[in-house]
Amino acid sequence: MMLAHKRTSRRAHRLPAVWRGMLWMVVSGIVFSFLNAVLRSLSMNLDVYQTQFLRYSMGIVAMMPFLFSEGWRAYIPKDIKGQFWRGSVHTLALIVWFTALPHVTMADLTAIGFTGPIFIMIGAVWFLGEKMRLDRWVAALVGFAGVVVVVAPHLQGGGGLYTLLMLASAPMFAVSFLIIKTLTHLERTSVIVLWQSIAIALFSLPLGLLNWSNPSLYQWLGFLLSGILGSTGHYMLTRGIRATDVSATQSSRFLDLIWASLVGWLVFSDIPSQTTVLGAIVILCSTIWIARRERTTAQSIV
Repeated sequence: MMLAHKRTSRRAHRLPAVWRGMLWMVVSGIVFSFLNAVLRSLSMNLDVYQTQFLRYSMGIVAMMPFLFSEGWRAYIPKDIKGQFWRGSVHTLALIVWFTALPHVTMADLTAIGFTGPIFIMIGAVWFLGEKMRLDRWVAALVGFAGVVVVVAPHLQGGGGLYTLLMLASAPMFAVSFLIIKTLTHLERTSVIVLWQSIAIALFSLPLGLLNWSNPSLYQWLGFLLSGILGSTGHYMLTRGIRATDVSATQSSRFLDLIWASLVGWLVFSDIPSQTTVLGAIVILCSTIWIARRERTTAQSIV
């Protein structure tokens, strides 16, 4: 397996940086889809803020084997303020998101959630100074159009204040991801993932204790699984952000809708509708198109 891993790593490094970033994003989206399925099951029987706290606490536990093998000194961050600043922003976004979650329909939730890549692309231009090409905007807008195809038939628009809260969480998450990009210039990926869990667990603790109930053994195992999946997904996402421009990878995040639909079918027996299939095709086509464009651009620069 180690030999196969080395061969795979060598082949991956031959790919353009943009492709590597997009692949990391795609795989992280698959992992996060399974994570969301686990958290959805757990939050049905436990307080949502307790679920948030335990998910990130178990993220710390999931990182312990690496901490012990490499030594705690290897995980001392170079920018401790940046780690906690990022953790505070992400925690605030999670609190707003979880507060609105019970009052917003799944269709509205999906549509609002996929505005995130648009906010990230805007932030990458304004705050990181990335050059935004027209084809990246086109791919993102076409991908978002695919999401609209899926959710538009089910939109109710009756969430009122909670819909606005859910929308407010999107730019907060975008800021969190942009801070990750700045941290990748100083920190190793594993350090960022560990301190994300530490910061968010600490900031989430007060709300998590308000309506605390003792989880069952099954639920503890579920939280342990969520910690492993969450740390793995954030590791892959951070590698994707590190590999290339943040704006170049955002169109591939719309593929998360496809993975979420597949996981919903496998785990919850939710049968995808015709509009879901049509939207998935639109998203897939936009992702393939921008991947080919990025490769062509990279070759022309070289």
